[in-house]
Amino acid sequence: MVYDLEEIKIIRKKFGLTQIQLSKMADVSQSLIAKIESKRIDPTYTKVKKIFDVLYDLSNKNELKAKDIMTKKIIYVAPDDKTTKAIELMRKHEISQVPVIMKNNVVGLISENNVLESISEKGPDKIKNLSVKEIMHECPPVVSEKASSSVISGLLKYYPIVIVADEGKPKGVITKSDMLRTFYRG
Repeated sequence: MVYDLEEIKIIRKKFGLTQIQLSKMADVSQSLIAKIESKRIDPTYTKVKKIFDVLYDLSNKNELKAKDIMTKKIIYVAPDDKTTKAIELMRKHEISQVPVIMKNNVVGLISENNVLESISEKGPDKIKNLSVKEIMHECPPVVSEKASSSVISGLLKYYPIVIVADEGKPKGVITKSDMLRTFYRG
């Protein structure tokens, strides 16, 4: 993270904090904050990081977390399941991908794209006999329940699904549809 010392005063005032309040929250002296804001000191990285960590936490305090966005019911398949099971689940639940889970660990992802690629490569008849592990893609990103919506939306730019886990155990999933539903309730 790049720190611009001139931002401290701007952000502090945005949150309606006095120098004393910010100093207590960051566990630094009020005089240090006054000197930084008046450009009379070149503070240590450690002190500046403490101040910016507090300001960053305040900025993200009201941001939605993964636990607020996720779909708690996880529809999944096991690596040894036939691809036909994955296809049936996707059709039944009108979803385009399902995580592949083995012993409470996410080990991959199977999606409509995987299936279509396999059909074009191997033919539709051979797909029926393939197991999920033969065509699944790598594991999607796994985040904690406390991950911010901005982190999740960044991941969803590159992945079709994000898994939410607590102590390594999957607790929910987040897709682009979940994000849209959460932010644009009509």
